[in-house]
Amino acid sequence: MEHIYDSIIIGGGPAGYTAALYAARAGLDTAVIERMSVGGQMTLTGDIENYPGFDEGIDGITLGMKMQSGAEKFGVQTVYDEVLSVDFRGEVKKVVTFGGEYLARTVIIASGANPRELGLENEVSFTGKGVHYCAHCDGRFYKDKTVVVVGGGNSAAADALYLSRLVKKVYLVHRRDTLRATKIYHEPLLKADNIEFLWNSEVTELIGDKKLSAVKVNGEILDVDGVFISIGRRPATEFLKGILPIDEQGYIIAGEDTKTAIPGVFAAGDVRTKTLRQIVTAVSDGAVAASQAEEYLSK
Repeated sequence: MEHIYDSIIIGGGPAGYTAALYAARAGLDTAVIERMSVGGQMTLTGDIENYPGFDEGIDGITLGMKMQSGAEKFGVQTVYDEVLSVDFRGEVKKVVTFGGEYLARTVIIASGANPRELGLENEVSFTGKGVHYCAHCDGRFYKDKTVVVVGGGNSAAADALYLSRLVKKVYLVHRRDTLRATKIYHEPLLKADNIEFLWNSEVTELIGDKKLSAVKVNGEILDVDGVFISIGRRPATEFLKGILPIDEQGYIIAGEDTKTAIPGVFAAGDVRTKTLRQIVTAVSDGAVAASQAEEYLSK
């Protein structure tokens, strides 16, 4: 007979492994399916200082591994595989991966959201070495230095304002001649004397040896210490199209109770509609989702 888990969790980031920990401690037979390596977006951050309990900070890879080992201590199984499709019809849900099929009575989707990249040469190799996607995570490393923020939406505007309070100078590079950000950001940005707008501009090259030292913008080389790319995120929901309701940006529509439109299926962390996407909010979602899964099974 095929094995049927109480809960399968798609994604091994902070939401996924918190959900796994809570589910396993509640006595649920639980498996986490992770595509690459544990930790999710945390692994892009060299030093995390805004997660409670680590007064001297902790790197993202180590924190991810600690979350994994904490869950596995209570019997959680980790499967390294990529989810290709799902079938949520019926009481027993099916998750199809490259390696086979997995069955469960509940599914918690914690597949996360990846930052959109510029697609430039050296972008991957410079990630964490001058190229960043989270100003609140990594901005402190650039105190009194010069940085570039790429983007024109609310996230880019908020990142530029946040960094302007830390760094010596911020170049805000936007490919249009006006910001897409809401009006509330415009006046504070214009009042900041260390923010320079580069309109109708694009970063076309990342320059450096072992780490970033300059960028090329519209043919001009700017000596900078860091680049913060804020052009949106891409939720990992491709395998859910036509299965679950998602919003126009691709996020799963689910409230603070993490319930989706399908009973027994929950969404936790960055993959769901929410106002703040941080490690602490992902962890919170994971605990809520496991509690909801336990309640669903009890009925």
